[in-house]
Amino acid sequence: MTFRATCLTLFPEAFPGLLGISIVGNAREKGLWALETIDIRTFGLGKHRTVDDTPSGGGAGMVMRADVAAAAIDSLDQAGRPRLYLSPRGKPLTQDRVRELAAGPGVILLCGRFEGLDERVIEGRGLEEVSLGDFVLAGGEVAAQALLEACVRLLPGVAGNAESIAQESFEGGLLEHPHYTRPQIWEGKEIPAVLTSGDHAKVAAWRRNQAEELTKARRPDLYAASRGPTASGSPNSVRTTPRDGKT
Repeated sequence: MTFRATCLTLFPEAFPGLLGISIVGNAREKGLWALETIDIRTFGLGKHRTVDDTPSGGGAGMVMRADVAAAAIDSLDQAGRPRLYLSPRGKPLTQDRVRELAAGPGVILLCGRFEGLDERVIEGRGLEEVSLGDFVLAGGEVAAQALLEACVRLLPGVAGNAESIAQESFEGGLLEHPHYTRPQIWEGKEIPAVLTSGDHAKVAAWRRNQAEELTKARRPDLYAASRGPTASGSPNSVRTTPRDGKT
């Protein structure tokens, strides 16, 4: 089964972008995943292909019309793929959710623009709102590419070393330990001696300890969750509150 990604966007020229290079681009060339872009403006209204209108109730900016967005979504062969809307008010994207998406048949991504998308199409088409964090972009295209890269690199045959993926940040609930390589001494700083000791058990223990200390300092929420079900905190504690439509 080929992982199929469809991006609904007002800027199809933004794709494949970074999805066309390195291991992700190579995997696409090999047929391990497929990318399709749909220009939302194709479904716009009138001579000028209008896709937006003024917000009901007043206010600044414009809102993407429900009828236009729905027509674009309904034109697709959805084949059981989840429909995601990139929005800063969505649930934070986590590695767990990325794994779930990567294990499925693919995704449909709607890239927001303007002040947001008419709420009726979000509800009517069952769009899952997803956020990359507590910040606002001009549109969802960059966020869509980030989400797809995260998914595609987990597909079988994409990454050269499956073990390296298993040891990354968020795998096992912790941030990743520090990495070192040659030269042995650089600007007066040496590689930690344990890493060149040849003692694999000590290396593993050092890496685990470093991962715990980093996580404790930088993401106490993740650290608390990694300590077990009785610990407080949650790896999904980040919430996004800015306006929807951008991510």
